[in-house]
Amino acid sequence: MIPGSGLMGIMAKKIADDQGYAALCAYISAIAAGTLAGNSPHDANEAGTSGAVPRNTVAMAVRWTLQVLAERAPGHAVEVRVPPFGAVQVMAGTAHRRGTPPAVVEMSPSTWLALAVGRLCWADALGANQISASGERADLSELLPLNQDYGHISQLTQ
Repeated sequence: MIPGSGLMGIMAKKIADDQGYAALCAYISAIAAGTLAGNSPHDANEAGTSGAVPRNTVAMAVRWTLQVLAERAPGHAVEVRVPPFGAVQVMAGTAHRRGTPPAVVEMSPSTWLALAVGRLCWADALGANQISASGERADLSELLPLNQDYGHISQLTQ
């Protein structure tokens, strides 16, 4: 983990906004073009292997949006996992030091990106079992979509 950043492991290097936004645009463009369905648990992984969206582009889009989330809600009370591409600790509150944190949210890359840009709402994703959330603070609905702080993201879904 990068001390004080909430960023874990593979996300050690900060992704420049222009690079992250470009990756996110490529992913959303593939959905708009119909080459990805957008919300199935396997879409992002399939995108990385089928050629529709390169795996490294999906990875960068996921990591950048997790980085945006960590900047928006700094802290260590909730761990958000988007395997296999990244994880981040967010929200002020009780921090964990070892083992499984008290609040964990996990989802597929496609579900995460759909939530991040507002193509999917938290309640619908949770109701459709697209999110695994445990712990009393494991509700990110107030933080999503990310376009509340990054208005240019909302342009991707119009």
